[in-house]
Amino acid sequence: MANLLDIRRRIKSVKNTQQITKAMKMVSASKLRRAQERVINARPFANKMNEVLSDLASRTTEDFQHPLLDARGDERYLVVLVTADKGLCGAFNANLIKAAQSFMKEHAAKQVELIAVGRKGRDFFRRRATVTGEFIGLTGKGRVDYGEALEIAHDIIRRFTEDETIDKVFLVFAEFKTVLTQRIVVEQLLPIAQSPAADDEGATESIDYIYEQPPAEIMTRLLPRLIETQIFRALLESIASEQGARMTAMDAASKNAGELISTLTLNMNRVRQAAITREIIEIVSGAAAL
Repeated sequence: MANLLDIRRRIKSVKNTQQITKAMKMVSASKLRRAQERVINARPFANKMNEVLSDLASRTTEDFQHPLLDARGDERYLVVLVTADKGLCGAFNANLIKAAQSFMKEHAAKQVELIAVGRKGRDFFRRRATVTGEFIGLTGKGRVDYGEALEIAHDIIRRFTEDETIDKVFLVFAEFKTVLTQRIVVEQLLPIAQSPAADDEGATESIDYIYEQPPAEIMTRLLPRLIETQIFRALLESIASEQGARMTAMDAASKNAGELISTLTLNMNRVRQAAITREIIEIVSGAAAL
């Protein structure tokens, strides 16, 4: 049985750890509030932009061709994995890495390359896959600027347009639902998906657009902006999900530390009581012997 000094040292160590986890929980809660506001504000614009441009693309493919719309083969994939730069956020990074691994296993016959956004994904796949690009330090500060998303988007667009052997680009990130829930999303980024055309069997007729500029000019400007917006939204979703996961993990760690402190304190009292009882017995035995 451990002595009183060892138990006291361990209680002090656990209390220090509990103070750290409580502080990290408060910091994550503060960052989460701001990140959640940015996600909520960005979602409507990103979703509507994707909807409108997909519909426009399905209408203009006969008269207009763009590299971001060109359907290619199905042999070489580029996966953009968005993870965190830091740990201590529960299973957040592990779930994203598992999703990327599952995607690679499902397409084992394809040639899959990886762009890692975040240190955790980069470190894991560095020796397990072909990592052709990395962007580190974007999510670690708790917020991301649109200019940083532009850098990633322009790199992806450049790779897809200049390297015609890349057939499809997929984006893997965590979509923020609640503080306790994050949904792993695997979606095709390039070529840009087009809305299915309405048929003659009762399908809903799509909206008829009036073009002020030529369609080619509009699509040339807006299609790259769509990719930039989707990347920016994925980064915002990932940051909010990371902070929510870290706040939950630190809250659970603080509660576990409290339970451990209670158990150690009870054990310390038992050891101290046993020592007092033993000393009393020794005194009584000595007095009886005299």
